[in-house]
Amino acid sequence: MNWKDIPRYRLANLPTQIEYLKNLSDKLNGPNIYLKRDDETGLAFGGNKVRKLEFIVADALEKKADVMITSGGIQTNHGRLTVAAAVKAGIKPVLVITNDAPEAYEGNLLLDKLLGAEIHFAYPDDEHLTHQEKHNRARILGEEKVEEIKKKYENEGKNVYIVPRGGRSIPGTLGYCLASLEIYQQMVESKNHMDYIVTSVGSSSTIGGLLIGKKLFNIDTKIIGISVSRPAPEIKKLVLEQAESFINHYNLDINVSADDITVFDSYIGEGYAIPTEKGVQAIKTLSETESVFLDHIYTGKGMSGLIDLIEKDYFKDTDNVMFIHTGGSPALFSLDSIKI
Repeated sequence: MNWKDIPRYRLANLPTQIEYLKNLSDKLNGPNIYLKRDDETGLAFGGNKVRKLEFIVADALEKKADVMITSGGIQTNHGRLTVAAAVKAGIKPVLVITNDAPEAYEGNLLLDKLLGAEIHFAYPDDEHLTHQEKHNRARILGEEKVEEIKKKYENEGKNVYIVPRGGRSIPGTLGYCLASLEIYQQMVESKNHMDYIVTSVGSSSTIGGLLIGKKLFNIDTKIIGISVSRPAPEIKKLVLEQAESFINHYNLDINVSADDITVFDSYIGEGYAIPTEKGVQAIKTLSETESVFLDHIYTGKGMSGLIDLIEKDYFKDTDNVMFIHTGGSPALFSLDSIKI
């Protein structure tokens, strides 16, 4: 298969750089730590979703979409970037937020408003539910709201394209499958091999794409996921479903099994989007050592997992470990109640 023949709507500044984090490596006194700067993909403050949206938007344009709808939490990076990509492509952006409507728009939500998104809110009105139960119920309500809006626009004669939460789709998977190839090419050019790649895991589409790329391009690097919201067995199930769909769609001669998937789920804390003490400390550590900002929802928790694994001697001192910075810094501007 020739990847260049697949429709692609260029949005990202690629390739993103790989930086050696010398100060952090010295501070932790463990392996050599590198950072893949996918927070610098360029569109609307950047982030990992831009890679996925290049193929998602191309698919939407091929299908003559007038309206693009997606959903996510109140500080969703996916939502911000999907809205921004739709604006670039001349498609009307609609965003369903699976939280209560706030008194003031901050962080990513403020940017969604500035981008001109049509914003709806869907959240359960039940005080007896736990945070995680509300989060799970809100996802269902969000899906129902998306379908309601879709029918409304279709009744008006519009062609509607729905982007799954997190960009978890075959076109979205392709974005990080090709990111694996980009990383491999950078390793060859720099003559610097990465023994491990570590990434935060939410919807699982980024780690799924990386694992498929690893198999497809025969890359000798171990992929590790740090969950920010789901138990490891659930993530593995999602990745296997994603891989099967992608492999069958493109008729690829590879296989991804449960043994290929390594995910740690002990850094989630009280639930999705709730800051953890170690996550906030990881944000402070990277800021103070490398002048790089993480967020409390994804990358802060992911980095807290990497730091903890280093402190537990999971890696050898001679290993090269690369953390993928998936973006999300705008969410920091919603953290006024957190003592940094």
